[in-house]
Amino acid sequence: MALTREDREQFLAEPHIGALSVAAEPGRAPLVVPIWYQYTPGGRLWVLTGGQSRKARLIRAAGRFSVMAERVTPTVRYVSVEGPVTDVRPQTEEEVTEMTYRYLSGAAAEGYLAMARTELTDHVVIEMQPEHWLSADLG
Repeated sequence: MALTREDREQFLAEPHIGALSVAAEPGRAPLVVPIWYQYTPGGRLWVLTGGQSRKARLIRAAGRFSVMAERVTPTVRYVSVEGPVTDVRPQTEEEVTEMTYRYLSGAAAEGYLAMARTELTDHVVIEMQPEHWLSADLG
């Protein structure tokens, strides 16, 4: 059963690990990788990634990507969203902190942030405007 707009947006706003997919080079299958993402209902979805990573290069070339989030308990439910890139910019301290605390807490979050401040300094924010949605709750 398809989810209502409100249900799918609320589900996507929860901190699931997403599967990001983007068209790859000719002769290659699409790149599909797990990723942390952030989404607020009615807004843009955004991810953080290395500015020179294969993922970032492919997203820039394609101009769009998709993210799928799922859960398997208590029911199988998923939301997939695809749309155009609306912005690529260097990450801010506030954004990396927001994303970190979305997925981690306490000492794990502080440890990750300490590492990110020294090792992930070339990361960028890539924003996407959700345009096409697929969703279902398979009960």
